[in-house]
Amino acid sequence: MNQPKLSGTGVALVTPFRDKAIDFPALERMINYVIEGGVDFIVSLGTTGEATNQSAEECRQVLDFTLEKVAGRVPVVAGLFGGNYTQRLVNVIKDYNFDGFSAIMSSSPAYIKPSQDGIFAHYMALAEVSPLPIIIYNVPGRTSSNIEAETTIRLAHASDKFLAVKEASGDIAQAIKIIKEKPGRFQVWSGEDPLTYPILACGGTGVISVIANAFPKEFSGMVRYAMQGNFTEARELNELLHDIHPHLYAHGNPAGVKAVLDMLGLCSKEVRIPLTQLPDSDYQKLRAEIQRAGLL
Repeated sequence: MNQPKLSGTGVALVTPFRDKAIDFPALERMINYVIEGGVDFIVSLGTTGEATNQSAEECRQVLDFTLEKVAGRVPVVAGLFGGNYTQRLVNVIKDYNFDGFSAIMSSSPAYIKPSQDGIFAHYMALAEVSPLPIIIYNVPGRTSSNIEAETTIRLAHASDKFLAVKEASGDIAQAIKIIKEKPGRFQVWSGEDPLTYPILACGGTGVISVIANAFPKEFSGMVRYAMQGNFTEARELNELLHDIHPHLYAHGNPAGVKAVLDMLGLCSKEVRIPLTQLPDSDYQKLRAEIQRAGLL
């Protein structure tokens, strides 16, 4: 199938809340902010977008609103979660209107810890019905089940529906193996911001980022330099942001990045239970680190 032109910096866009409701004016601000900051594409309703903390109706509203406000300026990827039961997710894909989206992203089944053959069968079932290219999302820290390099490579060779893998295993050796053995059309993207620089240096072609919500200019600049082979400039920007990354996850994602967005006046730091806001002590540590970097 024809693959969309997706590479570089994708941002896993937050879903702003205010008084427990979706804050659509803040979501519009965020969309404009990240596009003007230089991101190459937007992922709506990823982990950072708190997709699992929203109703089906809210998810549809967020997707439709995002498409409307992006207005074709950059490609938009739709995040799909809730895939523990493969047939249910297959039915969702069959019935969903994906007009205007460039791809879908779906994480490996969580909780049930399927075998590698089970993971392969799950994604092949999605590929059979999906009208759009699929981004495989490997995030074993959340699913408790790693998609091994051999399985990702097997999927990439089995169907051209698979556009890329968002590799968030934290295992550089695993990412390198996929880069080495994948078909040429298949892309490997970093799923962890602190590892983006080395993954790009090893031949990766992008990232789906958390920190790009707050610092899209700096982070997408780092990615752009690295993809151009200018690793000197890329390293400077990578080091500028390096000490901020750990603070973003000290109390869970997206509590950290929403705290930064609150500092920047872009949206509230509100998250939905069972997530909780960044405690004040951590908020001040994060603020101090950003000030040290000269970014406040």
